[in-house]
Amino acid sequence: MDLRKLKTLIDLVAESDISELEVTEGEGKVRIVKSQPQYTMAMPQQMVQQAPVAAPAVAATAAPAAAAEAPTAPAEAGHKVTSPMVGTFYRAPSPGASNFVEIGSTVKEGQTICIIEAMKLLNEIECDKSGVVKAILVENGQPVEFGQALFVIE
Repeated sequence: MDLRKLKTLIDLVAESDISELEVTEGEGKVRIVKSQPQYTMAMPQQMVQQAPVAAPAVAATAAPAAAAEAPTAPAEAGHKVTSPMVGTFYRAPSPGASNFVEIGSTVKEGQTICIIEAMKLLNEIECDKSGVVKAILVENGQPVEFGQALFVIE
C-alpha cells in the first residue's frame, strides 16, 4: 500500500469517531486502531491536578459553617443514643404510622426508637438505656453517619 494512502487513512481514523479501521487491498492488509489507553490516561492526570485545588476550597467553606453552628447548637446533657450505621433515619415504621417516640416519651432499654435504612434494608434501632426522651437530634428522612447522635435520653 502507498505510504500517502496509509497516512491519509491514519488521519481519517484520528479525526473521526471510529476507533478501528481495517482495509484489504489485493494481498495487503492494513489495520489501524485508535489508541484508547492514552486518552484514558490523560483524564486521571487532569483529575489529579484539579483535586488539590478543589479540596482546600471545600475545607475552607466547611470550617466556617461548622464554626457558625457550634455556638448556636446547645450542648444536650444526658445519654446520647448514636447511629450504629450509615443510612437514612426514620422516626416511624411506615410513612402513615405514628412515630416510635416523641420528646418526653418514656423509653425502656431494648425498645425500638427509630429505623435506619441502609442498602434497602430497614434496621430497627433499639434504645440502649431506659429514661425519658429529652431531644430528637435528627429530622425524619435525613441521612445519618456512623456514630452520629440521634436522641438524648435523660
